[in-house]
Amino acid sequence: MIDKNFSTTARTGAQVDVGLRNYMLRVYNYMATGLGLTGLTAYFVAITPSLFNAIYGTPLYWVVALAPLGFVFYLSARLHKISFAKAQTVFWIFSGVMGLSMAYIFIAFTGTSIARVFFITAGTFAGMSLYGYTTKKDLTGWGSFLFMGLIGIIIAMIVNIFLQSGMLSFIISCVGVLVFVGLTAYDTQRIKEMYYASDHPEISGKKAIMGALKLYLDFINLFIMLLHLFGQRR
Repeated sequence: MIDKNFSTTARTGAQVDVGLRNYMLRVYNYMATGLGLTGLTAYFVAITPSLFNAIYGTPLYWVVALAPLGFVFYLSARLHKISFAKAQTVFWIFSGVMGLSMAYIFIAFTGTSIARVFFITAGTFAGMSLYGYTTKKDLTGWGSFLFMGLIGIIIAMIVNIFLQSGMLSFIISCVGVLVFVGLTAYDTQRIKEMYYASDHPEISGKKAIMGALKLYLDFINLFIMLLHLFGQRR
């Protein structure tokens, strides 16, 4: 005779697994759509000289360059207070503005090298995200180490604005690849742990948006670091 308690537990576990898979799929779908919007926006701006010059040839560039950071801070601070629909809207606007700030890569690098680095990034990201999702190892300990590495990268990038050192730029890119590879696995595990089967659809949706934002940033930054290492300049 099958133990009823065992049967109920197994059924509940299966339901949680399905719910978790659907939740993670939603996260990846948002992230992929955001990346697609960013890429299309960047390409459109790059092939439209009047639009490109209006942004990159004027002080408007600094607004476009800094705006994505503002969106990230806004979503991080206000997500629990705004509606799911508004969170979606902010995420799509953020992805579009990010595209405006990345149009330069289509001017600075060849299309072939951009495509090559994109696929390298996608493969690396997929492998590390899968590791973060499936590993039984607690990656919490990675957090402080990766955060310190991220702060170090930001400081070094600011310093290099004034130094314009090719060697320092190379070191930043190498360290950046290691940091964002680690963050991909770390963030994936954290996003997975954010899931609760009992969450209201509104809450679950906002969690998916925040998870997509984190993985989007990991992917974009990893792509930029690899592009600086392996991209072929025009």
